[in-house]
Formats: sequence, C-alpha cells, structure tokens
Amino acid sequence: MSAEDGARANAHGQPVGPALPGWSPRPHPPRAALQGRLCRIVPLDPERHAADLYAALGADPARWTYLPAEPPASEAAYRDRLAGIAASSDPLHHAILDAAGERALGLAAYLRIEPAHGVIEVGHIHFGPDLSGRAAGTEAMALMMARAFDGLGYRRYEWKCDSLNAPSRAAALRYGFTFEGIFRNAIVTKGRSRDTAWFSVTDAEWPRLRAAFAAWLDPENFDAAGCQRRTLHALRGA
Repeated sequence: MSAEDGARANAHGQPVGPALPGWSPRPHPPRAALQGRLCRIVPLDPERHAADLYAALGADPARWTYLPAEPPASEAAYRDRLAGIAASSDPLHHAILDAAGERALGLAAYLRIEPAHGVIEVGHIHFGPDLSGRAAGTEAMALMMARAFDGLGYRRYEWKCDSLNAPSRAAALRYGFTFEGIFRNAIVTKGRSRDTAWFSVTDAEWPRLRAAFAAWLDPENFDAAGCQRRTLHALRGA
C-alpha cells in the first residue's frame, strides 16, 4: 500500500489507516429547518404536509416502484402512514417545501445515522413534479449535504438505491457521489429481490462539491428561460 493511500504502519509493521486526532462522535441531526433560495426543508409534520404530499406523490404509482411502500389508498391513509414515520429519529424524515414554506413538494430523510463513525445516509427521497428535475430539488440535496458536512462534521455521506433505479443512480452521479459497487441480493422488498447500488461523498470531496452547488444555483447560471448555462458536472471539473 502506497503513501498515496493514506496508510501508515503500526508497531507490528502492518498498514493501518490514517489517524484521526481529536475525533469525537458527531451530533445527531437536529429537527430543525433549512432555508434555501428555492426551497425550505422542515421536519415532517403529517397534519401540515399530508394533503400537499398526497396531491404531489399519491396519484402516480410509478413514483412508488422503488420505494418500500405501496401507494396509499387515500389521503387519510397517507396521513396515518406519515404520522408513523414522522415519529422516527432514524430515519429522520423531512418535508421539502416551496421557498415560502407554504406547500410541501416532496420528502427526504437522513438514515443509517452513525455518529460514532461520522457516517450518514440520505434516502427515502420522494420528489413530486415540482422538485424532480428542478433546481429546487438540487438545492434541497445540497442543503442536506451541507448540514451533514459543515453543520455536523460527518465524514461520509451515503446514497443507496435499487440497482435497477436508473433515475436515482443518475441523480447520485449528478450530485457528485462516487459509485462504490453493487451489493447483490441485498434485500427482499415487495416480494422481489433487490440488488443495491452504493454511492458516497467524503468530507475531503465536499469542498469541491459545495463550490459547484453554489455556482450552479447562482441565478446567473440560468438564462431567461430558466435553462442552466453550465452543468453541475462541468462546474465540479472547473
């Protein structure tokens, strides 16, 4: 193992990973809002958000294919489901609202939260049409990543999805995650086998991604029709 790999030798001459002087477990993510220019992220509140989320997400069964649950039968059933997940601290579910905080557009959560190791995952992502493929959806993911790295000091930020979920895999790469491989026969979901694709961002990679998100989200990066002038990929390269 080369010096470039960050390895060092222990007293037995064996290679070990780099030391982390002063390391301490990271805080658990707070139940607190994140405000962006295009969206607002808040702890999930079933009473406030169920109607909007049902309108945005409940009617299209194709949006539920790769999620663990089936589409809800009614708004009332969906509200009951949200009440169950809103009480959880891991996953810690959030509603993504419009910038004024008036309408819920989608969901995302922190999960598999490991403060001792500084590892956290973003998942249970369920975007409605006003987030999917929109700048507000990108801003939401940038805000959640920034909280994990800048606000809480995590070392590793993960994204996992069904290996057959092409849109999710493309989104992970667009946001700057590195593909790490496929866990075969990882879980059984909805009566079928799922291989899971793993992606991650590390704290060493985050500054470059942070700068690219900021440059991409800058209003100057969009023309009068709202089309991007430079892509996230190009800005990361720059």
